[in-house]
Amino acid sequence: MKIELLLCRELKKIKENLYIDRYISGLENQDATTDAFSDKWKQLDKSDDLQKLNDFQQNWFFKLYGFDSEDKLSKFLSDKSVILDAGCGLGYKSAWFADLNPDALVIGIDFSESVYQAAELYKDRKNLIFIRGDIANTCFKQETIDFINCDQVIHHTEDPQKTLIHFNEILSQKGIITLYVYAKKAVPRELVDDYFRDLCKKVSKDELWDLSAQLTELGKTLSDLKITIKCPDIPLLNIKGGEIDLQRFVYWNFIKIFWNEQLGHHNSLLTNYDWYSPANAFRYNENEFRKMVDSADLTYDFYHEEPACYTGRLRKK
Repeated sequence: MKIELLLCRELKKIKENLYIDRYISGLENQDATTDAFSDKWKQLDKSDDLQKLNDFQQNWFFKLYGFDSEDKLSKFLSDKSVILDAGCGLGYKSAWFADLNPDALVIGIDFSESVYQAAELYKDRKNLIFIRGDIANTCFKQETIDFINCDQVIHHTEDPQKTLIHFNEILSQKGIITLYVYAKKAVPRELVDDYFRDLCKKVSKDELWDLSAQLTELGKTLSDLKITIKCPDIPLLNIKGGEIDLQRFVYWNFIKIFWNEQLGHHNSLLTNYDWYSPANAFRYNENEFRKMVDSADLTYDFYHEEPACYTGRLRKK
């Protein structure tokens, strides 16, 4: 695989399973977001917690992007020569793609320090490398990437629209992008989210972790009550009616108090932390998401929505 064909500038050092450090920003919100995720991934240091997260995310990935099984995903990846995991975090999806298609070159890229951990965790994968750099400015040549996965990441970039346009530029003619953006929630929840996101820029990391622990405890407490309520539709507040668990009602409509028994306390805590700590966390309604995709000159092979997000498999028009 001629890696030099992918890059605008020569890489001075390429070794199996090593990262290439290209950390450049200078943007206040982006640097704060990068720092938040670097801190988060450092906390995910227990193998049991990481495996629980991997299993949960892989199963969710099938639903988000229209794959019925791992076999279907493997078949999809089989003709992809160059795969980019944009915003790879600890690299578990990068490694997954590398395992499913051992003939592909898989590149994991992230602005955070997580790539250092990822390079060590998956150093046995011979077709996988990690780069520390900006997914909005990868310096890959145009039309060289066959599959770009940007799962739960693009809304953390400084300008998601420009980032998606960049993805289209480096995407091959028959390439595919899997994309996830946060969905806007009920009006009270959006107001509280904005309040906390502004507040979190002014407090210490210790205070942020304390806040996340308190929200996790509240989420678990409400979940343990196992109370279901019947809520009327309240369209002006974007609150959807119906029968719903009390914890989920508060979660979707008023304040993020994530709790998932399957993931456990540590992963639930991290989920609350990485909601409030990043300075960049854009949210979209359906029309805004569709306009974003259309403005990047992309179209859908698959579209999915749920209360948390909008997702799609995208290709060039």
